[in-house]
Amino acid sequence: MDLLQPSSDLAISHIGPPLDQGRLPAVFYYALSASESLDLDPYNQPAVYLAKHGIRVFSIDLPAHGPDLNAVIALQVWADEFSKGHDLLAPFLDKAILAIEAMVEKGLVMREKIGLMGLSRGGLIASHIAARFDVRATVGFAPMTELTYAKEFKKDRLNRQATQYNLMNHVESLCEKKIRYYIGNRDLRVGTDKCFAFIEAMANKAYEKGSRTPPSEMIISPSIGHLGHGTSKSTFETGAHYLGMQLGAIK
Repeated sequence: MDLLQPSSDLAISHIGPPLDQGRLPAVFYYALSASESLDLDPYNQPAVYLAKHGIRVFSIDLPAHGPDLNAVIALQVWADEFSKGHDLLAPFLDKAILAIEAMVEKGLVMREKIGLMGLSRGGLIASHIAARFDVRATVGFAPMTELTYAKEFKKDRLNRQATQYNLMNHVESLCEKKIRYYIGNRDLRVGTDKCFAFIEAMANKAYEKGSRTPPSEMIISPSIGHLGHGTSKSTFETGAHYLGMQLGAIK
């Protein structure tokens, strides 16, 4: 894993083909911290799969994640900050897009072959970036689609700053994007039903706008892990393979 620092406040981690090979297809992956996303099993499994197929994978630390920070309580930090009136996601999303643009400008990424990928809370992040930045496709594993559904927000589910990040509020900007979600059939952490309702809403909106084949999709498998929120290695690799195909880098 390599570390790039385009500016003093922006650190980007990378795995995959050496950077001296020039512009290549790339995926920006969000799971936990950048090091956990790219270097810690099992979270790094889809990233490792893509890297082995000649695709560059980049990541940055999610808010409240990073060295010496406990990812287990990160969402509680988010909830606490929102309750104080502090929106920590808006500046992060700006930074995430700057990171993508920086890699394009440095000649490391093919602008026309960029994908997004996220796990759980990272799926929420990837989807918000997709709403603001054109990419080939977005893949989410056990994706959070409703931020305020998380148990950490149980005392403040109607927080106006937080609810704006529930993906149902972004159907219009996402409905014509190519998005694929993988989720367990009983995911109690992020809500299988919440995920389905969002995909259904996007399909209906895309149809209203003239699409006879709405591009978003949801693949349901038997739940595994704590609260049914786990993702198997085969699902990670299947999703990564699909994304690589969308970039034209995997047949």
